[in-house]
Amino acid sequence: MLKKEVSSVASHTSCHCSTHGVAAPEGTPVVALVGSPNAGKSTLLNALTGTKARTGNWPGTTVETSRVLWKHHNRTFDLIDFPGAYSLDPVSPDEQLTADVLIDAPTEDKPDCVIALVDASNLARSLYMIAQLTEQPLRVVVALSKNDMAAAKGAQVDARALSTALGMPVIDVDPRRMRNVDAVAQAVELELNTAATQRRQAPADEFDAADERFAFIDQAVQAAMSSDGEAGPSVSEKIDAVALNRWVGPVLFLAVMWLVFQITTTVAVPLQDALDTLFSGPLSEGARSLLGSIGLGGGVIEALLVDGLITGVGMVLTFAPLMALMFICLAVLEDSGYMARAAVVTDRVMRAIGLPGTAFIPLIVGYGCNVPAISATRVLPNPRQRLLTALLIPFTSCSARLTVYVMLAATFFPQHAGSAVFAMYLISIALIVGTGLLLRGTLWRHMPSDPLVIDLPDYQLPRPRLTLASAWVRLRGFLHTAGTIIVATVTVVFVLQSIPISGEYGFGDEDLDPRESLYGQVSETIAPVFEPAGFGSWSITGTLITGFVAKEAVIASWAQTYALDDDTDDSPEEQAASPLATAVRADFEQTSGGHTLAAVWAFMIFILAYTPCVATLAAQRREIGLKWTIAGVGFQLLTAWVLAVAVFQILKLFL
Repeated sequence: MLKKEVSSVASHTSCHCSTHGVAAPEGTPVVALVGSPNAGKSTLLNALTGTKARTGNWPGTTVETSRVLWKHHNRTFDLIDFPGAYSLDPVSPDEQLTADVLIDAPTEDKPDCVIALVDASNLARSLYMIAQLTEQPLRVVVALSKNDMAAAKGAQVDARALSTALGMPVIDVDPRRMRNVDAVAQAVELELNTAATQRRQAPADEFDAADERFAFIDQAVQAAMSSDGEAGPSVSEKIDAVALNRWVGPVLFLAVMWLVFQITTTVAVPLQDALDTLFSGPLSEGARSLLGSIGLGGGVIEALLVDGLITGVGMVLTFAPLMALMFICLAVLEDSGYMARAAVVTDRVMRAIGLPGTAFIPLIVGYGCNVPAISATRVLPNPRQRLLTALLIPFTSCSARLTVYVMLAATFFPQHAGSAVFAMYLISIALIVGTGLLLRGTLWRHMPSDPLVIDLPDYQLPRPRLTLASAWVRLRGFLHTAGTIIVATVTVVFVLQSIPISGEYGFGDEDLDPRESLYGQVSETIAPVFEPAGFGSWSITGTLITGFVAKEAVIASWAQTYALDDDTDDSPEEQAASPLATAVRADFEQTSGGHTLAAVWAFMIFILAYTPCVATLAAQRREIGLKWTIAGVGFQLLTAWVLAVAVFQILKLFL
C-alpha cells in the first residue's frame, strides 16, 4: 500500500522542477548524487559545492533532498543529493524516491547524469546499485571513495580496471582531503559533452535475475581489487571488540555522552559570562545612550529595544558558545564512526519497544533538533514503526531545551551543572523507553521486532574542516531561531506585558506591575494548575506558554519579566550575582514553599516532556497526520504534568 501511494505521486515528479520555489536556469543539466549510507555522499557534496545546499521536500512527496546550483569553472549543474540507498529495490520512502526517479520516471524527467558513490572498503556491496544502474538509459559517473580504508584492510581497488569492467568512468576520489574532487566534475562534463544528443542506452543483455547481477559484480571485483593476503583484525574491529561488548558497550556510551555534557557546561561558562556582560553592560547602555541622544529615551521604544530585544534575545545568544561546543562534539562522534556503534549498543532496548536499532538514528538526531529527526523516520521500512518513532521523538531532549537546563543547573547546582544536565538526558532516555513500552503494550501489541541491519563504517580521525562545517550548519540553525522566532516571541511578550488590564495605567507605563499586564493575567490563570508541581508562579508558568513556540524563548521571557522589576533595593550580595539567576532562585523558593530543588527538578522534567515547539508539530503533521499529532500533544502534556507533580511531591520529602 505504501509503495503504491509513493509511486502514484512519483509518477509526475521531475528532476527539472524547483524546490521551495528556487529554479535552476533554463537548460541547466541535472546531476543526481546517489550512493549507500556511510559511503561519504554528504562529504562529497560539500567538497564539490561547499555548504550551500538547499534542503526541501521533493515535489509531490514528503521526502527531503538537498539541492544546489553547482558551479565548476564556466559550467553550472543542478546537483541533487538523494537519500542514501543500498539498491534500487526500495524498502523505505527514501529509497522509493531514488528508484522512482532513476527507474520509473519518463526518460525526459530523468537526470542528465548520475554520480554514483562507491565505497572501496565495501566494494561488492556498493556495486549492486551500479549493476542496476547499468540496466538504465542513464549517463553514470562512478566516484570511488575510501580507497585508503580499503588499503588499511590489505586491499586496493584499481579505478581504471573497475572502469573497464563496469563500462563507465570511475574516479578515485577522497573528498575528506579534497583529492581528485575536480576530476569528478570533469568526468561529468565529459559524459554530457560526448553524449549531448542521446543518453547512454541500456545494454541489450539486461540482467534477467539477481544471480546475473551478482556474477557481474563478482567479475568486476575480481578485475579491480587486489589483496595483500589474509589480513588480521583491523583497528576498527579491535575497537569494536570493546565498544560493542554486551556489558562494556552501554557503559562506554554513557561515559562518552557524560563527557560531552561536561565539556559543554564547563568550557562554555567563561564565554557565556563574557557575552552576558556584553549584552547587559556596554550594548544595553550604548543603546540607551543612542536612543536618548535622538530623543527616544525613557519611553516604550527604549523599553522594547533594551529591556525586550537586547535583554531577551541577548540572553538566548549567550548560549551560542555552549551550542557550538555541543555541535562540535556531536560532529566528532559522527565523523569518527562512533554514532553507528551507538545504534548497535541500543538495539536491544529499541527492539524491546518494537523498534529496530536503526530507529536510534532519528532518535539521536532528535537530541539535536526534533524537526529533522521526525523527517528522518523515513529510513524505517514499517509504517507503524515510523509512526511510533515520530511520537517518541518529542521526548528526546533537543538542544533548545539544553539552554534551559544549563541555565537552571548553573543557578541551582553550580558545582555539578554538567552532571545535572546529563541526568536530564538519562531521564529523557528512560522516558522514551517507558513510553515506548506503554504504547507497544496498548496500541501496538503486534508491532514487529526486526533484527538490526546497519552498515558500520570504519573508525576514522575526524577532519577539522568537516567537523567545523557540520557544527556551523547546526549552529546557524540555532542563530536563525534566535534571529527570527525569538525576536518575534520577545516582541509579542513585550506587547502583552505592556497592555494593562485596568484603566489605571497606559500602554507601556513604566510603573505598570507586570502581574497587572495581560501577560501576567494569562499566566496567573494558568499558574494554579502547576501548584502541585511546586512552580505555580505566574512568572514561571508564563514562560511555558512562550516555550511552546520555541524552548529558547523560556530564557528570553524570564529575562524580560524580571527586567521589568526594580532591583535597586536588593542587597549588595544579590546585586553582585546574576540578576536573572537571583530572580529565578527567589521565585522558585517562594512558589515551592521552601522546597526549591524539588520544584526545579519538576520544572526541568516538565520542560523535557511537554510539547517541544510549533515547528516540531508542523513536522509531525506532515509525517503522521493531524489526528496523531493532536493525540501526541495531549499525551505529552498529560505525561509532563503527571511526572512533574510526582517528582515534586516525592523529592520534597527529601530535599
